[in-house]
Amino acid sequence: MKKEYLIYKLSESVKKTSRIDNELFTKYNVKRGLRNEDGSGVLVGLTQIGNVVGYERLPEGGLKAIPGKLFYRGYDVEDIVHALIREKRFGFEEVAYLMLSGELPDRDRLAQFRQVIADHTPLEQKTKMNIIDLEGQNIMNILARCVLEMYNFDANPDDTSPDNLMRQSIDLISKFPTIIAYAYNIYRHSTQGRSLHIRHPNESLSIAENFLFMLKKEFTALEARTLDLLLVLQAEHGGGNNSTFSVRVTSSTGTDTYSAIAAGIGSLKGPLHGGANIQVTDMFAHLKDNIRDWTSIPEIDAYYMRMLNKDAYDKSGLIYGIGHAVYTISDPRAVLLKELASDLALEKNRCEEFAFLELLEERAIECFANFKGTKKRVSSNIDFYSGFVYEMIGLPKEIYTPLFAMSRIVGWTAHRIEELNFKSKRIIRPAYRNILDDQTYVPIDDRH
Repeated sequence: MKKEYLIYKLSESVKKTSRIDNELFTKYNVKRGLRNEDGSGVLVGLTQIGNVVGYERLPEGGLKAIPGKLFYRGYDVEDIVHALIREKRFGFEEVAYLMLSGELPDRDRLAQFRQVIADHTPLEQKTKMNIIDLEGQNIMNILARCVLEMYNFDANPDDTSPDNLMRQSIDLISKFPTIIAYAYNIYRHSTQGRSLHIRHPNESLSIAENFLFMLKKEFTALEARTLDLLLVLQAEHGGGNNSTFSVRVTSSTGTDTYSAIAAGIGSLKGPLHGGANIQVTDMFAHLKDNIRDWTSIPEIDAYYMRMLNKDAYDKSGLIYGIGHAVYTISDPRAVLLKELASDLALEKNRCEEFAFLELLEERAIECFANFKGTKKRVSSNIDFYSGFVYEMIGLPKEIYTPLFAMSRIVGWTAHRIEELNFKSKRIIRPAYRNILDDQTYVPIDDRH
């Protein structure tokens, strides 16, 4: 039997053996996707790190949609971002300190933390050579493999004491920007024939500035501040988001930090999670080409309805960047990012495109509601604007999702530390109900 035919037969078998009737999920009260019937997440743990708020529970039962809120260690992210904008400060390191420690640093402690970050930003020579050897088509895969390789360079990789976990966390937060910048420059060299530039990090720069310096050398102050705030907005999103939950599930086994973080990277890579910003960017480019009048509501609505009816664009029936598992009326990250995008569009002379994107957002929400015929409200999410912002900064699509990881490593490490410091630790082990009847074993000579 040829290999191709064997693979075909196996895949045909999977189609039959993987089929489960939807009614059975209701019959056995299975929470698909760990979601309740009302769409809220199944409560599986407790945390003191992040809080994602999109609704409130009514005393008589049910949920009431409210404007979205996001809290980092109890602090409203909106307050953090507006303070950073007002004071024109870089804030990602401050948020990292807050996430890891649970406390806001004063100026002296923040300066000390920034120095520790700067000291850990350069890569060991072996890691640099590994990135060159690991050249490939996807930066997320390179990032995951580099993280796993870091295990070999750690003198104490399996120690899960608080001190060692904190050391490893700071090292990962510091090195992610360098790994991603180096990996992209090598990718660009190997796939596009471009000159290879490996710039060593500058310890006097913030994480956002350093990343732009290592990636493209020249950048404006507004570009750096905007990237910094995007990193702040994506640093944490509660313990229930798929990649953070993956880190917590893996950490609960007692495995090493690098294995747990690699699991988070693998989860974030998926197009239903961190890869969504690329889908929005591609969709926006398509709409710019296919909608003649960027100010025409009827033309936009008509095209959206074709998309929802699987008659246009990729025929998936989706409008990317619209809807969220928790937020209903608004995603606070999208609201804040829109403010930043407006200023950057002005600097880059792209206000017409930004106005078109705003109108697309407004009409997408209305068209989705009309198509579904429901009063349930949906909002845009952070992916709706993040790709456009990355593009205006001059960043390539290949690193959009790695940038998400560069930010979310803060939340991942904070949740890993919390998971391993519970006084009554338990491995996370939910149940799956088997619905297949018992089978009688058939001797191999009697099988047909």
